[in-house]
Amino acid sequence: MASMTCKGFRAGGVAAGIKKNGNLDLGLLVSDRPARVAAVFTTNRVQAAPVLLDRERVKSGTARAIIANAGNANCANGPQGMQAAVATTAAVAKAQSIPDDQVLAASTGVIGVPFPTEKAVAAIPDLVAGLEEDGIDFLARAIMTTDTRPKAGAREVRVDGKSCRIVAVVKGAGMIRPDMATMLCFACTDAEISGQDLQAALKRAVDISFNRITIDGDTSTNDTAVLMANGASGVFIQSEDALTAFQQQLDDLFMDLARQMVADGEGVTKVVDLTVRGARSHDDAWRMVDTIAHSPLVKTAFFGEDANWGRIIAAAGRAGVDLDPDRLDLYFDDVQMVEGGTGCGVAAEEKATAVLKKAAFAVVLDLNLGDGMASMLTCDFSLDYVKINADYRS
Repeated sequence: MASMTCKGFRAGGVAAGIKKNGNLDLGLLVSDRPARVAAVFTTNRVQAAPVLLDRERVKSGTARAIIANAGNANCANGPQGMQAAVATTAAVAKAQSIPDDQVLAASTGVIGVPFPTEKAVAAIPDLVAGLEEDGIDFLARAIMTTDTRPKAGAREVRVDGKSCRIVAVVKGAGMIRPDMATMLCFACTDAEISGQDLQAALKRAVDISFNRITIDGDTSTNDTAVLMANGASGVFIQSEDALTAFQQQLDDLFMDLARQMVADGEGVTKVVDLTVRGARSHDDAWRMVDTIAHSPLVKTAFFGEDANWGRIIAAAGRAGVDLDPDRLDLYFDDVQMVEGGTGCGVAAEEKATAVLKKAAFAVVLDLNLGDGMASMLTCDFSLDYVKINADYRS
């Protein structure tokens, strides 16, 4: 595995007793110097206290640390929720001898349960003492909820013979749909880059990765993606070539992490690359692919390994965009299921069923009307998804 270290950053995680199972539940990422910061947050109108706090603090353009917990969303807790977020970040600031407003917060877990501030604050000295340059894996584990495995990645950017790195962790297995990204993502780079360019790079990378995935169609109250750049490598991302190289690696990293999230989704057994092409516009294609990707009937057919193509074209027909039913072509990988709006017969269905038995495959719907195209990464709905979420709080 590629090294997960990034110059000037340390990370770690501890068990603070926030989770009932005693697993790691409090993580920290710290820069040894002021870092430029960019962030995007949930578009849900119900927003957790850490999101509200971070929205204000990132306006300064710099940050030194992110404290994150799992097991409690710290959402819908009234004034106590904000007090908890402020107190937790203040404890980190004190332990690191940095200003309070240079510490960001993030939470994930159950909504509406009072945040155990005392447990978090009490664990922070040990958390800070255990920070390591290669501690990203501990951070990734500390933010897991229903995730079954930690998710992290790293990329190297080459600029004028020098190199800098980007390292990121994500969590998210349920309550996932494209509305920023229903998840937590903490990324850091040792490159030197302007705040404006950093924000633009983060937004683009999120838009083409985390904003193009869905597991269950629900949007979290806690979505947070943060990217910090501390310049410790001495590499400047300033020229057009450097910005392009940086963006390519950030995009690639986030798309890899997005795929890891869908593959580890709650109860997921199938990962599906879904594409609508041949629409009159890209917007039409996006609206249609979004409708198909979220259809419970389509997703349950994927789980049942049933080549029920009628569900896909029915979902397409209710997307509210222009189509001609007699021009539709549908493919499962390289197997054509529908041509000119008509099924291709039993032999094609048998081949498509074989495709559906794979853990990952592609579905392409061609409207044959124009050049519009859009893609999403979706998945199946399984019995385990219902079991996981039916008694999530208990």
